[in-house]
Amino acid sequence: LMRARAQPSIRMARVPAPSPAKPAATRNDVARLARVSPAVVSYVVNRSKRVSPETEARVRQAIAMLGYRPNSAARSLRLGSTETLGMLVPDTTNSYFASLAHQVELAAIRRGRDLIVGNSDGSLEAERRLLDHFTARRVDGVLLCSSVFRPDISSLRADNIPVVLLNHAADAPGVAWIGADLRLGARLAVEHLAGHGHRRIGLVIGTTTDDVQDARHAGWSEAIDTLGLERGPVVSVGFNSRGGYEAGRQLLADGDVPPALFVSSDRQAIGLLLAMHEAGVRVPDDVAIVGFDGAEDGEYSWPPLTTVAQPIEQMARTAVDLMIDGAGDDVNQVFPPTLLVRRSCGC
Repeated sequence: LMRARAQPSIRMARVPAPSPAKPAATRNDVARLARVSPAVVSYVVNRSKRVSPETEARVRQAIAMLGYRPNSAARSLRLGSTETLGMLVPDTTNSYFASLAHQVELAAIRRGRDLIVGNSDGSLEAERRLLDHFTARRVDGVLLCSSVFRPDISSLRADNIPVVLLNHAADAPGVAWIGADLRLGARLAVEHLAGHGHRRIGLVIGTTTDDVQDARHAGWSEAIDTLGLERGPVVSVGFNSRGGYEAGRQLLADGDVPPALFVSSDRQAIGLLLAMHEAGVRVPDDVAIVGFDGAEDGEYSWPPLTTVAQPIEQMARTAVDLMIDGAGDDVNQVFPPTLLVRRSCGC
């Protein structure tokens, strides 16, 4: 008989039992290690009250040693607040809106709030979707720079989320809003160009998606009539550099470049400058230009852009304070713009 071949045995490796997870450090753990009260730990973490530099250093060292992470969800439930604001702008690549969002963030941080910024790309559908997203995130309020004068804020209203319309310049019943005096800004631009001796002044104006006339158009028209000037051509284009470039090309194609132009945004004005340069039209010798917004880009265009500047920091701070302090609906504040004189106007 043949002896059966022995089967190789399989030796099972002993797998050590998983060690129990180390419990997360708590605020009380930090307090014991730093030799302070749990309240002082909260003051340091939330920057809600001043403590001595030595105490803060001890607390932060204890936080680092223990790997402590505050439980934001539990804090939100305890406070009934996410301590977060939402901000929606039509174009985050626009230096004006980027500056405005930056100032809003600084103002929010000073008031102990975080900021989430959304970009609608000028789309009403995207605007509504982002507002729904803010609602789902349970933000404490929304600062809305809408692409229309009468935005749909029904989703915010349904969940009792406060909203402030920022960079707004038209009556919006039942909604708090803040903006610059666009009509006054247009008059400042026209008056300055008239001061250079220009009697015929044109307008490049941004298009809107609803039937409300832009206040800059109205201000330009009023100043023309008040000063007894001649109306130059009016070109309506998008609120961006491409729009300004297309406006310049249209004026050149029509053979009707006026001696002076008021342009409703600095981005449009920068596009317009390129179209003029390409055609050999000298700014300001052949056409003087004044923009609007006070964005940083205009300072570095050629020639540097004379512009009507909106008080961005003041508007941002006021909007955040209004949101947090809850001044209520139907509150509006209009800020006067200022003229920043550079070289594109002939100065």
